[in-house]
Amino acid sequence: MTPVATAFRRHASQQAGFCESLGAPFTSELCRLLAGRLPPDSELGRRLDNWPGNPNADALVLRLTGGLHAAVLGGTAPALAACYPPAPMPAEDKLWQAIAPVLAAPGFAGWLDSAPQTNEVGRTGPLAAGMLAIAAETGLPLSLLELGASAGLNLLPDRYDLRLGGTRAGDPGAALSIDPLWEGAAPPAVRLRIADRAGVDLSPLDVCNPVETRRMLAYVWPDQPARLQRMRTAIAIAATAPPLLVQGDAAAFVEARAVPVEGVATTVFHSIAFQYFPPGTQRRIAEHMAGAGSAATAEAPLAWLSYEMSDPRHPGAPELRLTLWPGGADRLLGIGHPHGHSLRWLA
Repeated sequence: MTPVATAFRRHASQQAGFCESLGAPFTSELCRLLAGRLPPDSELGRRLDNWPGNPNADALVLRLTGGLHAAVLGGTAPALAACYPPAPMPAEDKLWQAIAPVLAAPGFAGWLDSAPQTNEVGRTGPLAAGMLAIAAETGLPLSLLELGASAGLNLLPDRYDLRLGGTRAGDPGAALSIDPLWEGAAPPAVRLRIADRAGVDLSPLDVCNPVETRRMLAYVWPDQPARLQRMRTAIAIAATAPPLLVQGDAAAFVEARAVPVEGVATTVFHSIAFQYFPPGTQRRIAEHMAGAGSAATAEAPLAWLSYEMSDPRHPGAPELRLTLWPGGADRLLGIGHPHGHSLRWLA
């Protein structure tokens, strides 16, 4: 039975092109096969082809590739594991024959029930550059509040060795170096002091729980081993002293915690997360930040730092933006790579 070009099939094909452009040819092939070969009359095919939401906004095909990778990491799919990197790219028929029984396995459809939570720690590079700008302008330690924090790996910039365009920050002796390709001037060379940190997520992940950390690793594309190793190292660092994570709604978290406090720069931040928040949540966050910002002072500033796909003029390139109160001007600090691999610093 030939698949009809449903919204899911179009989305999976588009994601295949995106993965290819980001240097992940094996993951691209997975997406392409799921678009073209998943039987439309199968239980999984019917569910996907009749998906009630927006497949792009829901990162639908990446839920499937995460489930496949989890089966490989968990040792339950040896035939599929034999096809995965670092093995050579298999023939299309061989790869599909290894994929099909995993898709049909009991429990696999559960991977459709929640969005991917990659917690890409490479984004700490661009985010930390923005934090250095806040530190330089305020002269204060930062109180970090992350929205869509997942396991909170990006809440720990001071526990990584940050090498940002010639500026060194964080912990130079750390096991993990964050060293994005850099274009433009270096960010401010100031000490990054973190007064406290907390994050919120609808389903926060525990870096001390091996089941949950395997789930995080499953969402990393298997043909990018450097990303996998970076996440494993970041998880090990976080596990020694996990950040505070709250289960709940991002808007409620902001409304309760994002208020100017004398002696610290209260900093709300997020990366490739805001686009997944419901419109009502986005509106409440924006309204609260504007209201709270009106009460900010030089001694009690408020910052909103984002690394998001926000401008159609830069497709596939997240923008690093900062709004700092008092003042409240929105500034474009840089344009980067979705995984934090590179940044063009504009500030």
